[in-house]
Amino acid sequence: MSFTLDAKLEEQIHDFIVRALREDVGEGDHTSLACIPADDRSTARLLVKDPGIIAGLAIAERIFRHVDPDAELKINTEDGKTMSYGDIAFEVTCNTQALLKAERLVLNTMQRMSGIATLSNRFVFEVEDMPVKILDTRKTTPNLRFIEKWAVRLGGCHNYRDGLYDRIMLKDNHIDACGGITAAIQQVTAYQKEKQLNLPITIEVRNLVELYEVLGIGKVDRIMLDNFELPILAEAVAVVNKRFETEASGGVNIHTVRKIAQTGVNFISVGALTHSAVSLDLSLKVVK
Repeated sequence: MSFTLDAKLEEQIHDFIVRALREDVGEGDHTSLACIPADDRSTARLLVKDPGIIAGLAIAERIFRHVDPDAELKINTEDGKTMSYGDIAFEVTCNTQALLKAERLVLNTMQRMSGIATLSNRFVFEVEDMPVKILDTRKTTPNLRFIEKWAVRLGGCHNYRDGLYDRIMLKDNHIDACGGITAAIQQVTAYQKEKQLNLPITIEVRNLVELYEVLGIGKVDRIMLDNFELPILAEAVAVVNKRFETEASGGVNIHTVRKIAQTGVNFISVGALTHSAVSLDLSLKVVK
């Protein structure tokens, strides 16, 4: 199996691999150079030691072929699939020095991605019978956002904005620094017109008073209801009455997400998908 990815993602992966190997290998893997013959080849298997969603196979394939263009991989599953304890995700045969050089990078990446995908999938399971979308946030590891957001998608959740550049989001600090909700919306509207932009606009509200102010102005696409208690959240959704998209945020966890969804919000943003996911236990073992 070989994974086909778009050009932008291929470029991001290549840059990630180069930087990560430079960080880890430096001037050379002296341990392997000292005790492994340069022309030796080995086979290793990726063993799943926790049940969950596997993620990162496409990156693992590219890491091995980066360190050894002649690497041969037998991949037994697909990214985003459920794996059980004892399953073998793939088998790789390549130069042994290259294999040992790539081992930790492959494991670190796949364990992190699989942990995020697994947690994302748990959130999806909680609301799978409801018309709501679970979103990630910008609470990601610097320089690893594209990988972590990819894992979110593999787990069945949805990406919000990729960064500050592809959506306008007026949060509490923007509103307070700008002088209030009305001023913030007016300035954003003028800015978009001046710059000939048409970015979707989300505005955060902290209470019903702010919600009514937004409803009086309009000119936004989505209203983020931040840290609302459940009864107030349900009231707010009813007040909006589908005139704008609604989003719940703030302190969402696996135990509360279904009750939040039952209020009728369109979206629930969950920072925990990326900032609180626990890595899935995987190991890469050379076949003796």
